[in-house]
Amino acid sequence: MTGKAKARPKTEQRGSAPVPGLPRLWPSHRLYYGLAIVAVGFAASFAEVPVNGPVIGVFITPIQDELGWSRFTLALGFTVGSTAGALSSAVVGRLVDRYGPRVVVTIAGVLIACALVGLSAIQEPWQFWAFFGLGRGSAIAGVGIGTSVAVGKWYFRQRGRMTAIKAIGHRIGQVVLPLVTVAVMAVSSWRTAFLAGAGIAAVLIVLPAAFLLRRQPEDFGLAPDGAEQEQARRESGREVSWTLQEARRTRSFWLVVAFIVGGPFVLGATNFHMVANFQDRGLSDALSVSVLSVFAAVSALSLLPIGLLVERIHVRHGAMMMSVLLVAAMALLSVADTYPQALAFAVLFGIATGFRGIVDSLLVVSYFGRESLGTIRGFVRAFTIIGTIGPLFAGYTRDVSGSYTTTFLFFAAVAVLMFTAIFFATPPRKPGEDAAVDGTGATREAV
Repeated sequence: MTGKAKARPKTEQRGSAPVPGLPRLWPSHRLYYGLAIVAVGFAASFAEVPVNGPVIGVFITPIQDELGWSRFTLALGFTVGSTAGALSSAVVGRLVDRYGPRVVVTIAGVLIACALVGLSAIQEPWQFWAFFGLGRGSAIAGVGIGTSVAVGKWYFRQRGRMTAIKAIGHRIGQVVLPLVTVAVMAVSSWRTAFLAGAGIAAVLIVLPAAFLLRRQPEDFGLAPDGAEQEQARRESGREVSWTLQEARRTRSFWLVVAFIVGGPFVLGATNFHMVANFQDRGLSDALSVSVLSVFAAVSALSLLPIGLLVERIHVRHGAMMMSVLLVAAMALLSVADTYPQALAFAVLFGIATGFRGIVDSLLVVSYFGRESLGTIRGFVRAFTIIGTIGPLFAGYTRDVSGSYTTTFLFFAAVAVLMFTAIFFATPPRKPGEDAAVDGTGATREAV
């Protein structure tokens, strides 16, 4: 035979026989199994939404009306959950690297479902803090780290787009589940809405993770992106991996940590208080919830284009774009008191959070490689405990001043600091290392 062999499609998996160790549930053994990993991540990201800011924000007013709790009391539950997730991230990251994401994500799904059942029966503030803390902590550390590390290990060249597809599940959840929640409340109660969320978590997190998640393609004689083994060796040889100890000795590592910490501080608080803020400013309940749905829809639609973009530029530049959009969104939110202004905010904030959905997952792997991805990502996520005070801070200042205006202006200033940190976070190069590329295909820069 002469000439070059026809290139195998990137999503094709060699051979038609089942691959040992992969589930027979997978419909085609000629289809790259990484797509199953992305599908699990998509479903789990959709189903974890009830323990995230935008959806729990829909519950604030009805819980207040029935139980009489303050915004600070409710925000404290959000902070407890974020703190639990941050504190457990370092341990969970190591477990994902060592044992794979399957057990971690499955257990996290069970805990989220149980937490939502518990939330349906709360009567005292400590019960809300405990159950919401359990659910949110499991989502951040278990589902968040487990699914993002899995996608990062199964893909290299297509990492941006596949991370985007996984993240779209989260944004679609933010579009659909608030509307489902409002509909359930209209015919029953907020307690029934929590039970509905528990059922969704059981079906879309626990079952897919238990049957389909796997650690990395090399465990089954496969290669990232479904590439041929020889091609994969050439590409992976150009991706330099760092240990946690090596990464911590670089300036860039700590600047990346500073950038990532700012995300949950600003976005977590804004997600949690967004609906209540517009209700305070005179918008009806329906319009306030619709702003949330518009923001989530814009974010979902922006994810794939952003994912393709960061395959062509360094993810650091995407992080800069995110910071600029976040500054503009927070400045507008501080004064928005009409529906058109609220929609303009939703568009800006939606694109900014679209960037975050990609950037947050890709920063660590793009800077420090795949080998210790779970360990390094978990260590970095542990620092987001600093950002967990954002929702609490916003709730306290609103209770004291009766307004969120000063809070959102402060968040704009934090976004400026995030831009500054990532601007100076040039990707590090090991001593004696030749120019290398990261998962986006961009050349790494010397410090």
